[in-house]
Amino acid sequence: MPDIDADEEQKFESACRFIIRLGTLAHGYGPHARRLESYLSRVTTALGYRGIFSSTPTSLSFTFMKKDDELWQKQHLVPLPGTGFDLAKLAKVGDLVNDVEEGLVSIDRATEILDEISAMPPPYRNWMVAVAYAMCGAGFAGFLQGSWWDILLATVFSLVTFFMVTYAGQFTGRFADWTPFLCALIAGILSAVAGFFLPGINIYLVTLSAIIYLIPGFSISVGVIELTTKHYISGIANLINGLICLALLFAGSWLGVTMAGVLLPAHAAAAVTISPVWVWPFAMLLAAGLIIAFQTPIRDLFWALACCAIACAGLVLGIHIQGADLGNFLGTALAMIFANVWSDRTNRPTSIVILPAFVFMVSGSIGFRGLVAISAGSTALGFSEFTHMFVVAITLAVGLVVGNLVYKPRVLL
Repeated sequence: MPDIDADEEQKFESACRFIIRLGTLAHGYGPHARRLESYLSRVTTALGYRGIFSSTPTSLSFTFMKKDDELWQKQHLVPLPGTGFDLAKLAKVGDLVNDVEEGLVSIDRATEILDEISAMPPPYRNWMVAVAYAMCGAGFAGFLQGSWWDILLATVFSLVTFFMVTYAGQFTGRFADWTPFLCALIAGILSAVAGFFLPGINIYLVTLSAIIYLIPGFSISVGVIELTTKHYISGIANLINGLICLALLFAGSWLGVTMAGVLLPAHAAAAVTISPVWVWPFAMLLAAGLIIAFQTPIRDLFWALACCAIACAGLVLGIHIQGADLGNFLGTALAMIFANVWSDRTNRPTSIVILPAFVFMVSGSIGFRGLVAISAGSTALGFSEFTHMFVVAITLAVGLVVGNLVYKPRVLL
């Protein structure tokens, strides 16, 4: 007779290996700690076991238990390089898990497919991601109603940022962690030089727009959100990482603008802004750039853009009713409800459409503008805007909670 205990142990081992590989891959593709932990717990339960998981930006711990033997545990800790955004692979992972739960794919085969997903090339080539960076730069400058020169320069300088981010590891070696500083430094120098030849441009707006993809609004906001949900280790890590990145970006921008300004001082001129009717199109241009840069699956492009449009509509509506804080809350809540409904209807990861919309709120840029105001001598205004960055993060957190309360599908990535 076959050894039943040996067969059960083999099944348990295979399930553990699959969950470990699943969590390790999904960790680098976008979901924040609470969502990933809940998802892994749900999948483990669906496979007939119990699991306890703890996610931080640089590690993921797994604890597995058989339901009939809770005193015995299998534990595993995986150090990780950090999180990122690859929504195409995240979608593939979600589809695979659905097939496993429906019994269409075996655990062993699913583990092999996870390795194949990891090796997949991104759906968008480098030149398309470069265009996405340019769209983000132009979209943000237009969204804040800069001049047409501001928008054009932000577009060009965003491409410089893309090339520096893409090839930084090859040229800077052990200084790769200083990539945000170097990108901001170059953007600041280029913007200040442009200000000498083109009086009237908003130097700091152009600089901020050129590096907008690097602004750690997501990391800072997620850090605050995770602290409010008692994910202290992950929350503190995300918050500190975001603040360090923000400080590097500010230091590079300030140094670049200051150095270039000493040699080529900008001439004073009246500021020119585009018409307010252009704000909405540029907002959608920014959203489209984020969607492509995050490697959103082609089949989901429309829905991701629709989610960003809903977030923007909620933001604008809230601003008109009461102010920016209500706008942040309303935009996030409406986007979350839409993402949950979409996920429930399509059985695809919520992160595919909510992540671009969430980053669209760009709370980190408020902190950056606060530091800029402090450096210009407006200390009270600077501290007000910098501290308000955390208020924005809290309103986003409340918006996510309310959106999930209004409509909550089953737990997905």
